[in-house]
Amino acid sequence: MSRIDFTGRVAIITGGGGGLGKNYAIELAKRGAKVVVNDLGGSREGVGSDSAPADRVVEEIRAMGGEAVPNYDNVANQVGGDHIVQTAVNAFGKVDILINNAGILLDSTFVKMDEKKWDAVVAIHLKGTYCVTKPAFLHMMKQGYGRIIMTTSGSALFGNFGQTNYASAKMGVVGFANVLKLEGEKYNIKTNVIVPIAGTRLTEDIVPPEIFARMKVDFVTPAVLYMCSEQCQDSGLIINAGLGYFSRSAIMTGEGVILSDGNKIPTPEEVMENWGRVASLKNPRFFSNLEEMSRILKS
Repeated sequence: MSRIDFTGRVAIITGGGGGLGKNYAIELAKRGAKVVVNDLGGSREGVGSDSAPADRVVEEIRAMGGEAVPNYDNVANQVGGDHIVQTAVNAFGKVDILINNAGILLDSTFVKMDEKKWDAVVAIHLKGTYCVTKPAFLHMMKQGYGRIIMTTSGSALFGNFGQTNYASAKMGVVGFANVLKLEGEKYNIKTNVIVPIAGTRLTEDIVPPEIFARMKVDFVTPAVLYMCSEQCQDSGLIINAGLGYFSRSAIMTGEGVILSDGNKIPTPEEVMENWGRVASLKNPRFFSNLEEMSRILKS
């Protein structure tokens, strides 16, 4: 088995001052990557700022002989995103890997979800992913190489009570990755999505304490590091990782039923009568892009 080595690679990790991001940064550095540790240093709710979290991770990497620099910009605006990427270019000359990991949590039942909570969570998770990925992607295009990791959640894929803002933003990230995998293909830019099952400050009061204690961030990192490597040639995959468990999730389409010859418009009653077949996921199919699905429908 060949060893995954990041010598000569430059990686940016947003939200790298703690939890998953810290573990990603340290493990990448151990394998030779030069690392930009971005962290605004705010609270779980996105309040305040503090340079200490990013600085501590950088110091730890340097103490073990690695190369790293801190960055304290907010991912939620384009100025911050541009500066994060420019930090990598100024310090190390390029950017090969981007891990979009920064996040906040402002849970509320939907009837109590106000616009401020909605906008704040979407700004960090979805817009923030855009703001950092855009300048990184442009650099990767020029060099003909890149690895981008986006972070989604089981709350988005399967639903979780009280997280309409978080789940919506995280499902938006999946759509983002579905398109970027296509636009990056000819430039050897691979975009994949991680679904971490980990005990972090975002989950510490959501899961039972005995389970939280077992959800070590270390169990997620191996999948992320592989997807960041040259060896990974897949793009557009959604990978679940946690507690030693790894699997793929995907949006699938059922076999369905044809209720028209192409001219006659089916009635609502016909749809109702065939609802079992319409809603069935028996013999599901996966489409790698919309054009592929369109060809199947036309045939």
